[in-house]
Amino acid sequence: MWRRLLEDDRILLTNNYVVVESMAIAQKRLGLEKVRDFQEKILPFLKIEWIDEEQHNTAVEFVLRINRRRLSLVDCSAFQTMNSLGIDTAFTFDEHFREQGFNVIP
Repeated sequence: MWRRLLEDDRILLTNNYVVVESMAIAQKRLGLEKVRDFQEKILPFLKIEWIDEEQHNTAVEFVLRINRRRLSLVDCSAFQTMNSLGIDTAFTFDEHFREQGFNVIP
């Protein structure tokens, strides 16, 4: 699936909060070697949008307004990034994106 995304010549975009969360999960569950693999083999193919203070505050406000324990600040920052850039499709296994009205791959 990853290979197909690369071959489709799509712009693959994430934000720095998602990168931090991904690296933390990889380190905890899989070890530092997988973090290194992520850094060297995946990140070079991604465009990273950096969350600024205003975007952070918008994501925090959304978390508090939606009032759902399992909806994380990282998820809300991703929603905010996607909405601000007009992105409607996410490569994710997280159902929260579908719940928020985004198209989801796979």
